[in-house]
Amino acid sequence: MSVTPTGHNVAANGIRQHVLRYRGPGAPLVLVPGITSPAITWGFVAERLAQEFDTYVVDVRGRGLSSTGPDLDYGLDAMADDLSGLIAALGLDDATVLGHSMGARVAIRAATRRPAGMGRLVLVDPPVSGPGRRAYPSKLPWYVDSIRLAAAGMDAEAMRAFCPTWTDEQRALRAEWLHTCYEPAIVTAFEAFHTDDIHQDLPALSVPAVLMVAGRGGVIEPADEAEIAELNPAIRIARVPNAGHMIPWDDFDGFFRALDELLGTRFEGARA
Repeated sequence: MSVTPTGHNVAANGIRQHVLRYRGPGAPLVLVPGITSPAITWGFVAERLAQEFDTYVVDVRGRGLSSTGPDLDYGLDAMADDLSGLIAALGLDDATVLGHSMGARVAIRAATRRPAGMGRLVLVDPPVSGPGRRAYPSKLPWYVDSIRLAAAGMDAEAMRAFCPTWTDEQRALRAEWLHTCYEPAIVTAFEAFHTDDIHQDLPALSVPAVLMVAGRGGVIEPADEAEIAELNPAIRIARVPNAGHMIPWDDFDGFFRALDELLGTRFEGARA
């Protein structure tokens, strides 16, 4: 069943945070997208999440309809404090925080700084790069070039060069919204993948966490899984073997099978 989102703006952590809410019958879930993913591009995932969760998808600062511009701090700590402030402003309690890629790093940092209102974390293929570590496999020009083309005006066919496996609808939505990603915010976040080590946060996590790994993403390798398990043995791991880093775009059903495994939800059972 299709769920029509409602969008609204929230004053939290000193900025305007734009949120899309996909109302569902269950407990709250806050979805924090990755480095160049405005909230609306996760709508096809949020609709299904709303089968079991009251789902909120946030535009991270410098993206979508949230605050942006040259005067903002786009570092990891600032984004983490945004998330904590948003959860407080929305009055949420025991919320599941699902972060993808950069969003997972934001969730980890937020849970170590201000975990109030968070019930558990779902970390979807977070970059494990950092000082002295293997570089993040994607390159900065991939992001910058596509943002500049989107700012000038591009369509789904032009986006094919950057996202060849996506559907026409997914490429069209990205082409429409990518111009809202403020280039300095993206550059700062990308550089932080290599200068900010989230591994230091894992042993101190007071919020239960689970990890979803893309089998074909190249972001998290078996050695990384082993290190994460050593740093925080309570973190359970599920793999989506046939998906790249953008897991639900590559294997939509596999993404939800992994959620069922990690959370005990029944997304796949509901489809049967």
